[in-house]
Amino acid sequence: MRLRLIPLVALALAPVACGASLGPNASARSPLAQQWLDRAKASYRNADFDDARDASGRALAAAPGDADVRELSARIALVRLDWAEALKLTEGLDSTDAHSIRGRAYWFSGDLEHAADELEAMLADPKVKDPWARDVAVLARRGSGRHPFEMDGGIVGAIEMPRQLDKTPLGAANVVPCELDGERVLALVATGTSEVLIDSNSRRDPSWVDLKFDHVEVKDVPALVQDLSPLTRTIGVPIRALLGAQFLRHAHVTFDRRGDQFVVRRQDATPPPEASRVPLYYLRGGGMMLRATVTQRGEDQVPLLVDSSRPFPLLLQDGAWTKAGVDVHTLLPMPDDPGIKRGIVPVFRVGGFDLAKMPAIEGVDMAELTSGLDIDLGGIVGADLLSFFRITFADDGRFMWLEPDPTLLGPGQGAPAKPGEGAPPPASGAPPAGPGAEPAKPGGSAPPPASSAGPTNPASR
Repeated sequence: MRLRLIPLVALALAPVACGASLGPNASARSPLAQQWLDRAKASYRNADFDDARDASGRALAAAPGDADVRELSARIALVRLDWAEALKLTEGLDSTDAHSIRGRAYWFSGDLEHAADELEAMLADPKVKDPWARDVAVLARRGSGRHPFEMDGGIVGAIEMPRQLDKTPLGAANVVPCELDGERVLALVATGTSEVLIDSNSRRDPSWVDLKFDHVEVKDVPALVQDLSPLTRTIGVPIRALLGAQFLRHAHVTFDRRGDQFVVRRQDATPPPEASRVPLYYLRGGGMMLRATVTQRGEDQVPLLVDSSRPFPLLLQDGAWTKAGVDVHTLLPMPDDPGIKRGIVPVFRVGGFDLAKMPAIEGVDMAELTSGLDIDLGGIVGADLLSFFRITFADDGRFMWLEPDPTLLGPGQGAPAKPGEGAPPPASGAPPAGPGAEPAKPGGSAPPPASSAGPTNPASR
C-alpha cells in the first residue's frame, strides 16, 4: 500500500502572497529597497530566516512604510515566534495577509479575543478557505476568561512511555499515557502539527480540554478534531490525541524514546551537559521545522519539517537528494511498494551531530502537505531519526536540546561521535537501530530500537 502523508489540519497554514509578484507599493519602491526585498523573499523561501530577517530589516530601513516589506518582515517574525514584532509590523495594515499574521500572533501568544477578531476578518475574504482558522476562531470566541496551557499540581511530571502494548511493538513511536478530561487515553507526540488534536471518533467539535501527566495537570488546552484512525492502524494501538507543537512548547517537554520517558515541567529544564542546541522555526507559527546539512559544506542546509508521528527516519524530496550528491535514479524500490524508494544519505548533520549513512526514503507525495506553504521544504524528519536523541524544548520552543543516545558516543568520550563508532550490536533478534540500518517500512510501525541505558531521573534534566 502506497504511503500517504496524513494531512495535518492544525499546521496553521493559509494562502499567502510571498512570491515574485509586486504589490501596490512597487512603483514607489526604490531600486535598493526592491533588491533587499527580493533577497529577503528568496532567503525566506529557502528557510534561511537569519538572512531573511537581516535583508527585510534593510528593506524596511529603505522603505519603512511599504506594506509588502512590512508583511514579509512580520511573516519572518511569526516563524521565529516573535509575536510582538509581528503585531507591530502589521499595525494599521488591512489586507487579508495582515489579518492572518495578526490572528496567528494573537492566538499563539494567548490573546484569544483579538485572535478571534483577526481570524474572522481574514475569513471574511471569499478567496480564503482555511479550516484551521475557522475552528480556532470558534475556540477563541468560546475561550473568554481562559488562560491557555495553565499548569497546576507538581513542578515536574514524568511518564514512562510504553515500548509495547497488547503484544504490539511501538518501535520509535512516542506514545504517551495520559488523562484527557479525566479519561485514561494514549496520546502521540506530534511535532509536525501546531495544535493538540483529538480523535473525531470520540469527540465531534473543537473544545478546551485538560490533560494530566503524573502529578502535573495542563488546563485550558485548545484542541481541534481529526480522524486519527489511520494513525491507530499504522501504530497498532488506539491513539486518541496528538500532542502538537504548541503543547510541547508550553509544557517545556522532554521526550526520550530510548529511555522511554516523557516529562512535562512548569519551567525550562537546566541545559543538559552533553547536548547540542538546535534552533527551531514554525510554519506560520505552527508546525515545527529545522535546518539540516546533507553535504560536507556546512552552508548547504535544507529546511525539514520535524514530525515525530511519521514512521520513518527521513523523507527527502528529489532536490534534497540531489544536493546530497545522490542520483534519485539509483535509489532502490521498497519491496512491498515499488513507488517508494529507499537509499542512504552519506552525510546528515543536525546541531553538533554528524549522522553518517542516514537511511531515507523518496517518492511519497507531499503535494497536499506543501500546497499552502511559502517555504520550499526539503523533506521530513521522522520518528526513527528523532529516537536517536533525548529531546528537550527550551525558550518556549525556539530551540531544542539534543542529547545523544549513549550508543552514539565513543567509549569514554564526552562529545558526540559519529554513529556506529563504538556502538554495541543490536539486541538479539532486533533489527539494526542506528544510521546505516534499513529504513522502516512506510505505513507500518517502526522497528523497536535496541535498548540502551537512559537517565533514570528525568526531573534532574
